[in-house]
Amino acid sequence: MAKLSRLDPSLSGHSSGLVLFDTLNGYLHPVDATKGAFLAERKIIEKLKLLLDGARGVGMTVFYPSGAHAVDDADSVDRLTDTDMDLREGGGRDKPIRPHFHRGSKDAEIVPELAPARGDIVVPKQRWSSFYQTNLDLQLRVREIGTIIIAGGSTDVGIASTVFAARDLDYGIVVVRDACYSTRGPNHDFFMDRVFPRMARVVTAEQAVSLMIR
Repeated sequence: MAKLSRLDPSLSGHSSGLVLFDTLNGYLHPVDATKGAFLAERKIIEKLKLLLDGARGVGMTVFYPSGAHAVDDADSVDRLTDTDMDLREGGGRDKPIRPHFHRGSKDAEIVPELAPARGDIVVPKQRWSSFYQTNLDLQLRVREIGTIIIAGGSTDVGIASTVFAARDLDYGIVVVRDACYSTRGPNHDFFMDRVFPRMARVVTAEQAVSLMIR
């Protein structure tokens, strides 16, 4: 892995990769009208498409870490938590947190607006982190990619878990603030303002595209 790529402010199409996290129908085209309005107001799909088009333009490989959970939840583990995923009452023995969407369903498919192209890499995952027991690290290293640009949702769940893992694996990291999201109160801004700047560069989608070079 080229060390220079982690210190160079530009984002080379050869040594950088775009990571579109959980860009699935169930998340980006939700049944819940309130969540749909939340995403539309922030133009999340448009920002992700801007990044995707920018990456395509400089020959950058795009990676799609995507939840691929067994229909019977056999690859999930029930655990006691204080709340459910939306910080409401839940997480007990009678109502453990389980995956929302399952492998093979329409909800678990990547949205058509961001469909993978030839040469892109879909990375099935069963945990929050894009790296835990997946081949993402291998796919990046064989391409000599030293920096990842990450976007998608949720900021305080899969994005955070992936950024922490990437940092410990010594990748350069660029987090795209306005192309990530969380519906859980101030969590998005907390991570973007107080956590990620110590591990990564935090930029807008337009800024990220402006840094992309061949």
